[in-house]
Amino acid sequence: MSLHPNEILLAPVVSEKSYSQIADRKYTFKVHKDAHKTQVRQAVEQLFGVKVLAVNIVQVPSKPKMRNYRKGRRPGWKKAIVQLKEGDSIEIFEGAQV
Repeated sequence: MSLHPNEILLAPVVSEKSYSQIADRKYTFKVHKDAHKTQVRQAVEQLFGVKVLAVNIVQVPSKPKMRNYRKGRRPGWKKAIVQLKEGDSIEIFEGAQV
């Protein structure tokens, strides 16, 4: 399945842990459920013009939730942690304070 780079990277992950990893040049993205490491690497390099050293992919499981005695589930999703080469950075993450 061939996906456009804009379809592979869905959104940056905003959390304390993801922002603490920026000092180590690791950026976290929510990615398409069918994307694999090679596609994520190519998408980040194309969209942001940086060199990727490593890509780790994590499948986040769905979680049960309850609201007003109604049971349901939050959907699961896939995230990718991308480590960049020394000296490279992604500007959309810069300037954010946690």
